Amino acid sequence: MNAALLRLILAQICIHGCMTGMRMATPLLALREGYSAAAVGMLLALFALTQVFLSLPAGRYADRHGLKRPLILSVVAASSGAGLAVIFPLYPVLCASALLTGGAAGTALIALQRHVGRMAHNKEELRKVFSWLAIGPAISNFLGPFAAGLLIDYAGGEAASDVGFRAAFVLLALMPLAAWFWARTVQELPPVQVSGVGKKATAWDLLENRGFRRLLLLNWALSSCWDVHTFVVPILGHERGLPASVIGTILGAFAIAAAVIRMLIPILTRHLAEWQVVLGAMVSACILFIAYPFMPGAWSMGGCSVLLGIVLGSVQPMVMSMIHQITPTERHGEALGLRMMAINGSSVLMPVLFGSLGAVVGVSALFWAVGTLVGSATRLPWLIGHQDMPRGEWEQH
Repeated sequence: MNAALLRLILAQICIHGCMTGMRMATPLLALREGYSAAAVGMLLALFALTQVFLSLPAGRYADRHGLKRPLILSVVAASSGAGLAVIFPLYPVLCASALLTGGAAGTALIALQRHVGRMAHNKEELRKVFSWLAIGPAISNFLGPFAAGLLIDYAGGEAASDVGFRAAFVLLALMPLAAWFWARTVQELPPVQVSGVGKKATAWDLLENRGFRRLLLLNWALSSCWDVHTFVVPILGHERGLPASVIGTILGAFAIAAAVIRMLIPILTRHLAEWQVVLGAMVSACILFIAYPFMPGAWSMGGCSVLLGIVLGSVQPMVMSMIHQITPTERHGEALGLRMMAINGSSVLMPVLFGSLGAVVGVSALFWAVGTLVGSATRLPWLIGHQDMPRGEWEQH
């Protein structure tokens, strides 16, 4: 890993950690103030909702201006969002903070992914850089909530005091500034030269690319696996009488496995094509989701979670590599924005759908339904690999 990539990963951890910390702290403050579960759910949805609408403009902006302009805008938005909560820890302001920090995290991630993809010169480098970059969210998902939780519990002398919450928001407001400290010396890459003059392209034109459409569909199917696991495992564990600490450990094992496999991806997939890794992941996820409801206790559920973490954690670096090979170089930002819009739209809608279906058909049937969905989509990576991927060794232009 070179110094520039390390700095970008640290910057990603700082901005994303601000958002994840706010996503943990703001609902706790709202609950303490007596707001309902529905109000808290709306607050949480705002973190993803902003990214649904900002992803495409953020992608276009990154295509035009590169890395640093969208990154500094993200730093300002994230610090302002957390800073507002320090001054006015009120529910309407917390909603604005959620919009600002969520949008900032998405915008920064698109700019970073685009820049890192352009740093690579061949397929092996693409996999390697995206495997390392994908470790950032795994770290920030732990770091942001953990640091904020410590301050909420201990900074004010008693748990969940006003001083504790304000101290947490101050720390979270400073984290994006640290992101700019890490990224400020990273050299901007030369702009992409766009050849040809014609009608103005729109992001939706990318959907005319058959391979990109297929890639979005399989990415949606696999992100649904991630969502259903996060959403349904606590319900299944509660039905079986498992304590909260055990349920948390099962989910934690999933996250750790996903982070570990991303570090090993460049070694394990050296002689495999991206579509082969994704195909194997989809078949394995189908089998694991069908088997999961039959697991009798915490240990077997934990084992399934570890295997699912390995399977699903291997997918993102492969998908990111394929996006950079299938789409035009000058439109990578838009392609990444479309992908993020689809994933966050799913993250907003799918828990509502899961909750409604789970109440009707039961939790086990949800696992089987998602397993069947993934199984029915296993032809997509084969089609991408044989019909849509560019022939010969990919090179960055």
